[in-house]
Amino acid sequence: MAKAKQNSLSAEDLDHLRRELAEGRPPAVWFTSAAVGVEEGRSAKVLAFTDPPEGDYIQVRPTGSRDELSFSPAELTLEKPAPRKKTPPPPPPPAPTPVEHIYTPEPKPVPAKPKPAPAKPDPAPARPPARKHAKPAEVTVTLTSSAEGEWTVDVQSGAKRVLRGAPIAASAVSRAAKLLLPEVDEAVETVLSAARERHLARVEQLRAELEAAQRALDELTG
Repeated sequence: MAKAKQNSLSAEDLDHLRRELAEGRPPAVWFTSAAVGVEEGRSAKVLAFTDPPEGDYIQVRPTGSRDELSFSPAELTLEKPAPRKKTPPPPPPPAPTPVEHIYTPEPKPVPAKPKPAPAKPDPAPARPPARKHAKPAEVTVTLTSSAEGEWTVDVQSGAKRVLRGAPIAASAVSRAAKLLLPEVDEAVETVLSAARERHLARVEQLRAELEAAQRALDELTG
C-alpha cells in the first residue's frame, strides 16, 4: 500500500507556530519525506523564525538531539504520522508433492577446472548527508530614556524577546555611547544634559526652601 503523503506547512500553519512561540510555547512539528538528513516522521520543537522568511528559515531542534537545524516549510508538517503497523509474515509455501523418479545412470562428465572469480572492488563508503546548521539570529538592542533622565534597555534575539524594559544606569549609557559613533554620543549627551539641568534646578529650589525654613526656625528659637 502506498504511504500517504504528508502536507507541508501552509501560511496558516506558520502563523499558528509564530503565535505559539510568542506565547512561550515551543510547538511540535514532524519531518516530511522532503527533509534532508533526518528520518521522515521524526518529531522536533520549533525554536525561532529567521528573517527574511526565505529558504530554510525555520529553526528546530529534533527530538533526542541538541543540534539547532534550519528547514523550509516543505520539509515540516503539523500532521503527526500514524504508528506503523507490523506486516505479518507470509504463510509458508505448501510442501511439494513427492515425485517418484526412475534412476537411470548417466556417464560421469569430466569436471572442468573452475575459473577464479574476478576480485570485486571495495564499495566506496557512503557519504552522510550534509547537516544544516542554524543561521545565527539577529540581535536588536534598544535604549530608551525618560524625561527624568532614567534609561531602560530592550534586547531581542531573532523572534524571541530576551529582555524588556530593564533599568540601566545613566552613567553606563554615557560610557557605552562614547565608545560608539560620535552621533550616538551626541544624542545621548543631549538627553543627559537636559536631565542634569532639571535635577540641578530642583536641587537649588530645595536648597532655597531649606534655608528659608532654617531662618524661620532660628527666629522662633532666638
